[in-house]
Amino acid sequence: MEAERPRRRQRDPQHPSRMQVRGLYLLLVLILLAASSEAGKNKKEKVKKNGSDCEEWRWGPCVPNSKDCGVGFREGTCNEETKKLKCKIPCNWKKEFGADCKYKFESWGGCDSATGLKSRSGTLKKALYNAECQETIQVTKPCSPKAKSKSKARKGKGKD
Repeated sequence: MEAERPRRRQRDPQHPSRMQVRGLYLLLVLILLAASSEAGKNKKEKVKKNGSDCEEWRWGPCVPNSKDCGVGFREGTCNEETKKLKCKIPCNWKKEFGADCKYKFESWGGCDSATGLKSRSGTLKKALYNAECQETIQVTKPCSPKAKSKSKARKGKGKD
């Protein structure tokens, strides 16, 4: 006869002590989630406190720290409050209409042989920081010295 082996006890997932441990873990997870969401809310509130309740800010142009481009500051006023924001004017931005006026431009027109310039017009798309912008503008640039030819671009191709 075989010696009777002691039976292994199977773990019952429904056993009260297992359920208590699971419940405790679930409760801890919920507490951690609630605490992290409260911390996020407090950060947002702090940002608002440092900001302002004023909604009608009037912003001036971006004034570079040196020369006519690069990093600078833009000053804003609302009632009796003033603020300064960092801003940047790209050094290749030499347009008379300013960096705060965004336009949608047409294609460049043909070259005017009398002036040596070609032009295109743009319509106002967006005015940033309450900038005063013209509705439509006309810009010009010098015509290219040589007309680009397609045959030059294919030079060397197709030769045997």
